[in-house]
Amino acid sequence: MPSISGLELALLPYILQGVTLGFSAGVSPGPLQAYFLSQTLKNGWKRTLPAAFAPLISDGPIIALVLLVLTQTPDWLRRGLQIAGGAFLLYLAWEAWKNFRTPQQSTTPPQDASRSLRDATIMNLLNPNPYIFWGTILGPILVTGWRQSPRLGVGFIVGFYAALIAVFVGFIVLFGTAGKISRRLTQLLSAVSALALLIFGVYQAVAGVLG
Repeated sequence: MPSISGLELALLPYILQGVTLGFSAGVSPGPLQAYFLSQTLKNGWKRTLPAAFAPLISDGPIIALVLLVLTQTPDWLRRGLQIAGGAFLLYLAWEAWKNFRTPQQSTTPPQDASRSLRDATIMNLLNPNPYIFWGTILGPILVTGWRQSPRLGVGFIVGFYAALIAVFVGFIVLFGTAGKISRRLTQLLSAVSALALLIFGVYQAVAGVLG
């Protein structure tokens, strides 16, 4: 019977840390969750589902930048991201509000899945939270594990994104199911998503301006 090496024993805690932090990040209310709700009600869960994988695209540059500047995002970059991200969220809030006003009468065809993925990726790139999260929590864990063995760092990242994306997929499917219950509920959820995006957008823009 093969013995378990010390490296394999050390790998499990890193995977568990990644899963725990990924689940926590996924269930925490934020702009992406509000966007998932808005797009699912507008385009259906199947067209929105690819947006759940946006962090796999956007977080590469984020991780590289955060690790390059050690573990702290420069203040000027954080403020610029907040202002740009706030403006983008306000645009998405306006789109969600239009969907609330005309949920069934709109003649505009549903947007394709690639646009949902693109918009979610842009939103994540302009959101300072991933930079802060990677700079203060995820980055140090990744660096510590990688210095011991690249397998530990990879295990941590795989655990994190597996849990994060699983939560996002669950949200989108849940929103899609809820949106089919009744037209009144669909309108209510559309209004909630528009309001949430508006609040997140105003908060980010004001925080960026005030520093």
